[in-house]
Amino acid sequence: MAAGAAAAHRAGALKQQNKPHKGRKQRGGAQRRAGGRVPAKTLSRRRRDLTKPDRRHQALQLRRQRKEAVLAEKRHLGSKDGPPHLVVVVPLHVGVVTHDALRLLQSDESALVHTDERAEGFVLLCPRLKLRWRFATAPMGNLHAVLDLAKVADTLLFVLDPLDGWDSAGDYCLSCLFAQGLPSYALAVHGVTDLPQKKQADAKKKLGKAIEKRFPEAKLFPLNTEQESLLLLRHLAAQKQRHLAFRDRRAYLLAQEAEFMPSHDSDLVGTLKVSGFVRGRTLNVNSLVHIVGHGDFQMSQVDAPPDPFSLNPRVAKGQQRKGQDMDIQDDSVNGAVEMEEVIKVLMKADPRRQESLQSEVIPDPMEGEQTWPTEEELKEADESLKERRKVVKVPKGTSNYQAAWIVEDGDDGSEEEEEDNLEDEDLMEEASQVGESSEEEELVEEECETMTVAESARDDLYDEMLDEDEEQMLEKYKQERLDQMFPDEVDTPRNLPARVRFQKYRGLKSFRTSPWDPKENLPRDYARIFQFQDFSRTRKHVFRQIEKEEPEGAAVGWYVTLHICSVPSSVMESFRQGLPLVLFSLLPHEQKMSVLNFAVRRHLGNSETVKAKEELIFHCGFRRFRASPLYSQHSSADKHKLERFLRPDAALVVTVYAPITFPPASVLLFKQRSNGMHDLIATGFLLSVDPDRIIIKRLVLSGHPFKIFSKTAVVRYMFFNREDVLWFKPVELRTKWGRRGHITEPLGTHGHMKCHFDGQLKSQDTVLLNLYKRIFPKWTYDPHVPEPVPWVRNEQQLPMQEVEME
Repeated sequence: MAAGAAAAHRAGALKQQNKPHKGRKQRGGAQRRAGGRVPAKTLSRRRRDLTKPDRRHQALQLRRQRKEAVLAEKRHLGSKDGPPHLVVVVPLHVGVVTHDALRLLQSDESALVHTDERAEGFVLLCPRLKLRWRFATAPMGNLHAVLDLAKVADTLLFVLDPLDGWDSAGDYCLSCLFAQGLPSYALAVHGVTDLPQKKQADAKKKLGKAIEKRFPEAKLFPLNTEQESLLLLRHLAAQKQRHLAFRDRRAYLLAQEAEFMPSHDSDLVGTLKVSGFVRGRTLNVNSLVHIVGHGDFQMSQVDAPPDPFSLNPRVAKGQQRKGQDMDIQDDSVNGAVEMEEVIKVLMKADPRRQESLQSEVIPDPMEGEQTWPTEEELKEADESLKERRKVVKVPKGTSNYQAAWIVEDGDDGSEEEEEDNLEDEDLMEEASQVGESSEEEELVEEECETMTVAESARDDLYDEMLDEDEEQMLEKYKQERLDQMFPDEVDTPRNLPARVRFQKYRGLKSFRTSPWDPKENLPRDYARIFQFQDFSRTRKHVFRQIEKEEPEGAAVGWYVTLHICSVPSSVMESFRQGLPLVLFSLLPHEQKMSVLNFAVRRHLGNSETVKAKEELIFHCGFRRFRASPLYSQHSSADKHKLERFLRPDAALVVTVYAPITFPPASVLLFKQRSNGMHDLIATGFLLSVDPDRIIIKRLVLSGHPFKIFSKTAVVRYMFFNREDVLWFKPVELRTKWGRRGHITEPLGTHGHMKCHFDGQLKSQDTVLLNLYKRIFPKWTYDPHVPEPVPWVRNEQQLPMQEVEME
């Protein structure tokens, strides 16, 4: 027992290990050792680690700053130092009479009214409220005018019908305005008191339910008396302004007056003098201006005429308006106040600092690494051309185009248009039908006589024209359904080798991971466009300069006259017709052409089949143009598959050649009907300006298993000769049921081939081979868009269905 008690105790593996004591730390020792140097990370951490009172105080300061900015914006808009509050009156029903509603807004006895004889509108000066408004009525039925006025409006005043609210035309107008971007708005109804007393309450309830769908938080203002009109004016002045992203960083102007001075060389081009109030940002004379619907132009000078709508016209002689170098003299003769019309020149354009109008790069044809052909090569080319010329008898009346088809019937042309139009036999049939019709016309000309055409014959002619349009729409609908059922599948031609027909295509191991050089085999149009090394960085730099630097020029709220050079006379003609003249200043590089990508989604009110490369009308930010776009999938990969149709169930990317626009900017896509009306097809936003975005067109060749073994099968109907099988042997195969394989060897001379797969095939399976090719958009940009036919003339032709008011 004693020996056992004297034995030493050994701790086990689970003994508790305590931290050793390191002694007391010296206060300030680290600071003394650092010698006053503070690391950057520590400094930034100290700034973030604020105490709770400091964080509360900082949040309070930020909240006060935002509130003061909103109040300053409210006070500036419509005041004597700011531009007049621009209110665009939009009637949403055919039965709305805007003239009566505008007359009520002019009923204030203390206000001064300046009517606009050119268009239906007026300027209202209210010294009692110390505010001034400009009311402009959007022409009912002209979609371009409504959208252009909404681009520059401070407030949209929607006037509703007391019974129906808005009709199908008004609902279509609202859809376009919501897609473009809605500024501040107000809802007013005129004529409720004209209804019987018993129906007024029901009409108000009906309008309230209808408004909840489109405007959940809006208040409906009655507009029947002078007191109600004054309440509406107070609401317009006090409500918070909503900002549109594409106009916050640009100066813009709605023309009040315009004058055209033709040049000495031609009466069709001259200098346009546009007068109006500067809005948005400071306007510099060296920047470019874009006249909406007409193009980009340069300015020669900016003048400062007297403000025709001053709230305080009686200003002492010699007193200058803030920031403007002009004198206003008070000479009253018989109680009339006359202003001394002394026009001062604010700025003149500096040719060294002025932006250039060059929109395209002039390509150098000798820039490529090619040598000039020798005389022997030129002679060989001429001889080869002579050998190709063949004399073939064609039917009388055959055009050169039809004769070219007949001559080249046996040739193996594989142009891009032939690749896009896969059914070449239809073209041959059309050419033969036209040739037969020309022969029949020659026989009929000998036996012609004059006769009276009956009404039934005219109806037959109309039906024939209608049938042609319906046949085209039916054919596009069939192609769209076929593409949905068998995506990208094509038939291998029998009369042309597949290695020639698909020589521009390649196979990929994986569409997602296989590399594709974005600078490979670029078209000639890419030599005409501009490309940024880093577009997002350039965009941030331009926006940062706008925020930090204060450019010289006309400040916001000044009444100026712009001298715009080389403007066609058609701009002045449209202004005389009562259409709005809207100007936007351009940011650097925004006049240059590049490749624009838009992310769009199909509009719910339209279900028409839209094929790729069909001409559409684009409303992108402040621009309006026509182009034939390409559609591709919206994904985050480096390659994007082409879509042959504008899908109704997914977001797609639209690619076109167009002038550079810095996002954010909204986009609306319209399609023009044969009768001139414009249908809203899709809406979205500007995604990027990137010519390196790779759009891949996929073709799928299909074959059928003829004999099936364990993992081997004999496939036929994919190719029809032995050489094609050997040519496409390296490309991987797949099946609709998920099997993968490759071509082992050809069998015979009729295109049969032995294939090996990773599993046994089913007899009902289909073998597929994918081929890929990069495609580029066509240069179809056109800045001139025809005016649409008014969509109020015929209610049955409206693009959207009439809204049911519950």
